[in-house]
Amino acid sequence: MTDSSPLIAIVDDDEAVRVSLRRLCSAYGLTPRTFASVHLLLDAMNDDRRPDCLILDAQMPELGAIEAQAALRERGIYIPAVIITGRDDEELRARALSCGASAFLCKPIDADVLMNAIETAINGMGRAAAS
Repeated sequence: MTDSSPLIAIVDDDEAVRVSLRRLCSAYGLTPRTFASVHLLLDAMNDDRRPDCLILDAQMPELGAIEAQAALRERGIYIPAVIITGRDDEELRARALSCGASAFLCKPIDADVLMNAIETAINGMGRAAAS
């Protein structure tokens, strides 16, 4: 049996954020998979089913969202991403969107805003810079 709901990879170094986002995605009928680091996400890219969308924390130890997107591109992997952050920074927002992020959202994140950003990212309907 295969799961047809979109697979969402959640990458955040804060366990509470990962748990919260996993529960939220599940409640909206998505299939979440969580990772504590970009390295763990990259290791999982060898799996048969790749995520339909990424939720990436902008600032994490070692590699953040922008570095994650670059590392994936170097491997020829293009997955739409929603970047989340606890720090609203216009320069970071501009860099994230210029690197191909579909959205840049500030924590705490409204559930409907996040779900709309994920849907937009998956459907390739352009960039949404909601905060």
